[in-house]
Amino acid sequence: MESYQALAKTVLISDKNNRLIHSDDSLTLVGTGRSAFVFKIKSSNKVIKIFFPRFAHIASEEADIYKLLKDISYFPVIYESGPNYIVMEFIEGLTLFQCITQGKPVTPNHINEVEDALSLASQKGLNPSDIHLRNIIITSQDEIKIIDVARFKQTKDCTQWDDIKKAYYQLYHKRFFPKKIPAPLLNTVAFLYKKKLIPTYG
Repeated sequence: MESYQALAKTVLISDKNNRLIHSDDSLTLVGTGRSAFVFKIKSSNKVIKIFFPRFAHIASEEADIYKLLKDISYFPVIYESGPNYIVMEFIEGLTLFQCITQGKPVTPNHINEVEDALSLASQKGLNPSDIHLRNIIITSQDEIKIIDVARFKQTKDCTQWDDIKKAYYQLYHKRFFPKKIPAPLLNTVAFLYKKKLIPTYG
């Protein structure tokens, strides 16, 4: 297999619209975010996260945070990082967003595990931020993993997780509340939340 740096160089991304132009045959696209593509490296249990050209600087920032979290099992293991990429373990499972849209129950134990993960990160001097349904994963072993930690060093208060937790207990956890919600509806709620058009708990 080529070196991770060589693999990263095979990924060509349009600087204008962050469109993927080319990637090596050994890479399978498994995720697209606001600042990066994530590829599974075939015949391995690893992924390589390639940042869009104008977000390349985030690679080293996020890698440093993952290194601080290396002994906390709730966060993925990082193997290598470079100028625009991070190599880390592949987490098999469903995000909370996927769980809700597919009807897989999210239990109070899952919520407590997220709380534990964020508390342990805070003890490392970090400020867990930008915690949302797409960066919390319930693994195939029914364990919690949290990804996308680039904003854990920001100084401003982020109430996003508190809002999710309150919504969980005040709505989702109630017996009458549907446990399967269509993705378009969930996306609409997220949009309204970002625009501050629905109540928050901060």
